[in-house]
Amino acid sequence: MESRRNIYFYHKRDEDMLAKAAPLFEIADRYGFTMVNDYRKANIIASVGDDGTFLQAVRKTGFRDDCLYVGISTKNSLSMYCDFRISDTSKMIEAITTNEHIEVRRYPTIEVTVDGQGTFHCLNEFSIRSSIIKTLVLDVFVDQLHFETFRGDGLIVATPTGSTAYNKSVNGSVVDPLLSCMQVSEVASVNTNRYRTLGASFILGSERTLTLKVISEGNDHPTMGMDNEALSIRHVDKIQVKISDKKLKTLKLKDNSFWEKVKRTYL
Repeated sequence: MESRRNIYFYHKRDEDMLAKAAPLFEIADRYGFTMVNDYRKANIIASVGDDGTFLQAVRKTGFRDDCLYVGISTKNSLSMYCDFRISDTSKMIEAITTNEHIEVRRYPTIEVTVDGQGTFHCLNEFSIRSSIIKTLVLDVFVDQLHFETFRGDGLIVATPTGSTAYNKSVNGSVVDPLLSCMQVSEVASVNTNRYRTLGASFILGSERTLTLKVISEGNDHPTMGMDNEALSIRHVDKIQVKISDKKLKTLKLKDNSFWEKVKRTYL
């Protein structure tokens, strides 16, 4: 932390949020941080809002792996990516001044290549779903192996931290982020005597490549999502997903581990 003094605050720009964030600006100034207006000049990026804001902050600043990200919640409760409450400035000051209660954690991310043209990163998940009231058909490959032909509403490819989000809502497993892997989960698959899928989520290691080929049966314009943002590509033939070399460095409280967050959120 001592060598990282340029901080960029990502938040809504309305008057209400600026008023809420004012104490953060005062703390940053008081303890010798330089607030920058260009995220490319920052080595700390602070998201002020909720988990959705944090995901947007990471995406809008380019998934930088050369800086620290920190989440500050504007609500009374902490969340999966927010370790600090905006109302608890004493905890932030303690973290800044002592460094004893904070640590840097590295979260795996996935990279998605669409038709060999553009590559996109995700911290939570990549999802592909039917955009019409008709099943989506995908040939699913693990590396070079044709694994299955999927028919259903769609598929979710989640990171370990994203395993608690959309993935969990379709009965996917919660995965420890110490494991560099991705999880593939089905959304309303069709399983009959004629059509068959695995019928369960499966986890791929960091060396694997997942390939999804869209079978054109009148439904070759699927909706694709990256974290909480839609991908603005209409026609798609082939998608490749793999674990990225980029790991997102986040500033976390030592007494607020991933599993403590899972327990607090769901149990």
